[in-house]
Formats: sequence, structure tokens, C-alpha cells
Amino acid sequence: MSAETIAGVRIPDSRMAREATELVREVATPLVFHHSRRVFVFGALRGRASGLEFDAELLYVGAMFHDLGLTEKYRSSDQRFEIDGADEARRFLRAHGHDVAAAERVWTAIALHTTPEIPLHMAPEIALVTRGVELDVLGIGYESITDDQRAEVVAAHPRPNFKTEILAAFTEGIRHRPQTTFGNVKADVLAHFVPGFERADFVEIIENSPWAA
Repeated sequence: MSAETIAGVRIPDSRMAREATELVREVATPLVFHHSRRVFVFGALRGRASGLEFDAELLYVGAMFHDLGLTEKYRSSDQRFEIDGADEARRFLRAHGHDVAAAERVWTAIALHTTPEIPLHMAPEIALVTRGVELDVLGIGYESITDDQRAEVVAAHPRPNFKTEILAAFTEGIRHRPQTTFGNVKADVLAHFVPGFERADFVEIIENSPWAA
């Protein structure tokens, strides 16, 4: 059977890639599964358009695992959800024979995918996970791919009511660990959807630290 292709992007079909696909399909909601696959295709399209050379399998694992921390099985209570997914991706890649450098590259791609700008100056796989997420969630780079490409991706991996449902998924995945949103964009989610949430204030933390002056 030939490998699947979406909008001209070949979906990795190695044993490792198939196992990554099945892991995410098993533990994640259809919303997160389809979003993760779109992140890979959009990231690959952005990389191709920019002339970047990237390891498609590493990008695939980064894209597929980037929201694992929102799932019941992999969410923790004491760290950012991004790190939950990053930790599992590193374990998965090492178990499949990848070296430390490759596993750390994917760890970084997932850990930083909600941190604006910095990932875009790093290795292609790191940058392209962020590019894919930015396009699918925020619409950043929307016009950088064609209408036909966009339509083909969405036909393969639909996104009905996506804006409302992804915000609900973010809220459910992090509301039990509000302290982990300090200094990152997910504090905005809790501010909108969790009554009584009060974000930590960087200036107040400095002013109220134990230092006298």
C-alpha cells in the first residue's frame, strides 16, 4: 500500500510513524488527532516553501505529540502541558533507536511550541512544529499556502467548530494546574474561561520577593 499524501506532503509511514499515529489516535480526542496531523502537513508545507531541509519523521513525531499533555493519560499536575508531551516524545524516540540529539530536538520543538518567536530561530523541526501550530490555531501564515492546499488538508482532517473546541480542550487540559501558565500564552485561556483565575504578575513577584531592595 502506498504512503498517504496530503496536499503534496507524504505522511511518514515507517513503523515508528505508524506507532506514533496509533498512540495519538488511541489517547487523544478526534479534535486533537486531526489538529496534530494538520500541524505536520502545514509545518511541512511552510518548510518546503522556505527551502528548509528537515527530517520528516522527527517533524511528524513533534507534531503528533505536541498536545499529548492535554490528554487524560499524559497530563500531569505540576508542569506545563507542553513538557508533558515533550517528555513522552523523547521517551518514544529513544525507545525507537533515535540518538539523544534527535530526541532532544523534538523535545525542544514541543516544549517551545507556544513560546512566540524563539523556535523560529532554531533547528528546522523545532521551527516547523511552531509554524504548523501557528497556522492551524492562530491563522498566522494563512495566506502562505494556497486555497487548494488548505482545502485538501481540511478535507483529510476536518476542523468543524475548531476555534471553540480547541479553546475548550486547552481549558480542560490546564485548569487543574493554573500555576504552570505563568509567563505563557495559556494564562489567557484561563483568564477567559475559568472563573476566579488570577494570573501571576511578574512585577508583583519581583516587588514582593524576599530581597530588601
